[in-house]
Amino acid sequence: MADRPRLHPEDRADFEAVLDLALSTADIHRAVRADPTGRTAAQLRAHALAHADDIAAAVGEPYRAYRAARTAARQDARRPLANGTLLPALAVLTPLVAATSAGALLLLGSLLQVADAPGPLPGSLVAAGWTLALVAAVTGLVGLAALLRSALGGRADRVEHARLAWRQALLDRGILPHLLRHPAVAHAEAGVTPCSPPDTLAPCPARARKDRTPCSD
Repeated sequence: MADRPRLHPEDRADFEAVLDLALSTADIHRAVRADPTGRTAAQLRAHALAHADDIAAAVGEPYRAYRAARTAARQDARRPLANGTLLPALAVLTPLVAATSAGALLLLGSLLQVADAPGPLPGSLVAAGWTLALVAAVTGLVGLAALLRSALGGRADRVEHARLAWRQALLDRGILPHLLRHPAVAHAEAGVTPCSPPDTLAPCPARARKDRTPCSD
């Protein structure tokens, strides 16, 4: 049996954001409005946060998938050229060949100039060498930028898709069922009218008396 996933600290903010969304849904918001003291919302939020690991375990599979995608993206970011495709090879070889050719032409042209070789050949070789050096620099920067954008963009898309799938599952199969089982919400769904808190002397409504709801009187 797979271990129950615990909510990582870095995912706490996502959990709280989904919890706030759940508290604003119609069924939960009805229970919150039914409490004149305003305590129900705080109780529901605190109870859910205290049971965050249990709620996360209820949607363990999408959470594990999200964490796996995030871990893979972080590992791949450390080796962006290790995917074996043609694009990384071209991105490396093109500036490398251009730089090598530039070095050879500059060296040969400089030697011919030192040797006072006649004709325009030495100058042409030096000019061609500098041109290839510029090509090597430009292609190297462009290739690197394209590789990083493509690789990081693809990883980010996969991670974000897994994150959204986990958040949706967390809302539908984790937090909402947990909140609906809370007594305050269950009573509101059953139509029980909340009574005054124990420290007041307000009378309990007749309906609450009929339903035998504990009251202050």
